[in-house]
Amino acid sequence: MFAKIMVPVDLAHADRLTRALTVTADMAKQYGAEVIFVGVSTAAPTSVAHTPEEYAEKLKTFAADQGTKGGFTASSDPILSHDPSVDLNKALLKAISDTGAELVIMASHVPGALDYVLGSHGGHLASHAHCSVLLIREG
Repeated sequence: MFAKIMVPVDLAHADRLTRALTVTADMAKQYGAEVIFVGVSTAAPTSVAHTPEEYAEKLKTFAADQGTKGGFTASSDPILSHDPSVDLNKALLKAISDTGAELVIMASHVPGALDYVLGSHGGHLASHAHCSVLLIREG
């Protein structure tokens, strides 16, 4: 049913992705799907990486580790943005198209008051993606 699953990840909060990563592994094994972990970062130094190359390597290592632990084929797709907080929705929608993802599995949080005003990234993706989007509540 799904040959390619895209999983957006924020490496700064990888410890908060437990449920989404478990569901990803289960779905990948069930369908024999390839998983593409997508991360959007800036070229400027961050708490995760000092350079785009370091970020790409960390995302690649994260993907390989998840694939090994979960028993599925995994790859990574690092995306650079001038301002990830502003460009995230657009970058993820483009990544869906570029990767040919048929399913997106994305961690989400319990909505706060601000989410009702500005909306959430997961909600935006679910509304605008041309594939299925599965949002996993982490908290």
